[in-house]
Amino acid sequence: MTTASERAQMSTELKAHILNVQKDAVLDAAIAHGELTVTARRACVPSLMAFLKEDSLCRFETLVDICAVDRPGEAERFEVVYHFLSMRLNQRLRVKVRTDESTPVPSAIDVFPAANWYEREAFDMYGVLFSGHPDLRRILTDYGFEGYPLRKDFPLSGRVEVRYDDTQKRVVYEPVKLVQEYRNFDFLSPWEGMQSVIPGDEKAGGGSGVK
Repeated sequence: MTTASERAQMSTELKAHILNVQKDAVLDAAIAHGELTVTARRACVPSLMAFLKEDSLCRFETLVDICAVDRPGEAERFEVVYHFLSMRLNQRLRVKVRTDESTPVPSAIDVFPAANWYEREAFDMYGVLFSGHPDLRRILTDYGFEGYPLRKDFPLSGRVEVRYDDTQKRVVYEPVKLVQEYRNFDFLSPWEGMQSVIPGDEKAGGGSGVK
């Protein structure tokens, strides 16, 4: 069982090693909470992944997850995040890559076959494109779904609703119809939101109570 200080030391040594060997592929590297995060060049994803998997000082042989982050105010609005685990060295690593709505990220499938469904999920939820993926199609949303539900500019209500039409004997898509207008909430507790004196509260109104 490694201590926090030992993990931090291991991350520091790993950072120096990756920056030294993969300096052309890495834009930045930082350690937080004892774990290393590497920001990589988009075009270098396959070569960097192969290095992290095969290098004797890395041995990140398990791809735990691929997810995305949407930052709509930035030119490259998407941040694709890869999470790795080295069971041999008891280390974790995070790799980040930036891209926009039209520029694909090279697929990691040739190095990590497990990336297949992870990349499909990032495409389905955010619209992130992956070049070289053998079957880049939606994986979680329904057939005919429009838009990308985890983008921050996607409406909370969605755009269409699905129901089975008994007359047509099929599933139909219709524009969302809200049964009530949006309401503004002040997020106060019921007590903080009270505008009148509560009967029986002797402290209200300077102790006068309610008559």
